[in-house]
Amino acid sequence: TLDMAKDVNEVLKKNGLKRGEDGLKVNMMAELPSNVFLAEEFLEYFDGFSIGSNDLTQLTLGLDRDSGLVAQYFDERNPAVMKGLETLI
Repeated sequence: TLDMAKDVNEVLKKNGLKRGEDGLKVNMMAELPSNVFLAEEFLEYFDGFSIGSNDLTQLTLGLDRDSGLVAQYFDERNPAVMKGLETLI
């Protein structure tokens, strides 16, 4: 959440670290559809994203990649997943 993102920077600050100082960059792991929907807002707190494509695919498509019943539909090239990746990149 955006509140959690704000908290991360507060924790860093309490420990003597500040984003942008001495070249410190803070990136976030983007694995949730909410990270995609609020990508612009998250960039207020982070310098970039590391993309967790397996989790992002699973949660975007609503599939359990480990289930033999639906695993064949798990595909990072699905248009919904690709659109999410484009947003983050």
